[in-house]
Amino acid sequence: MDENQVIEPTNNGAQPENTTAPEGTPADNSKIMAIVAYFIFFLPLLTEYKDNDFVKYHVKQSIMILLVGVGIGVISSIPFIGWIVGMLAWMALVVLWVMGILNAASEKKQPLPLIGKYAEELLKF
Repeated sequence: MDENQVIEPTNNGAQPENTTAPEGTPADNSKIMAIVAYFIFFLPLLTEYKDNDFVKYHVKQSIMILLVGVGIGVISSIPFIGWIVGMLAWMALVVLWVMGILNAASEKKQPLPLIGKYAEELLKF
């Protein structure tokens, strides 16, 4: 063998040990986009995550929270009784919103109480 020749090491056909992407890479951002859906529901639909089932599930839950919020706003415009009912309903809606964020953060596809089942039935996309 000549002094100027360089021998490259080979792995003899063995696969590398770690073939998965490390956590925090774009392949793992579906959890983050599901959380973002509860703040700006349409933003995940504008990204490559629009076809991700987990993200779409939480987008639907978020849209349902928005629709219920609009309904509560209408009820809250009724004097006296609407104000009381509206205030209680807003507090309940905030609790549902936080539950949705926590479900997305823990990577659960669990419907929100009272309104979650309607999200899948009414919102087909």
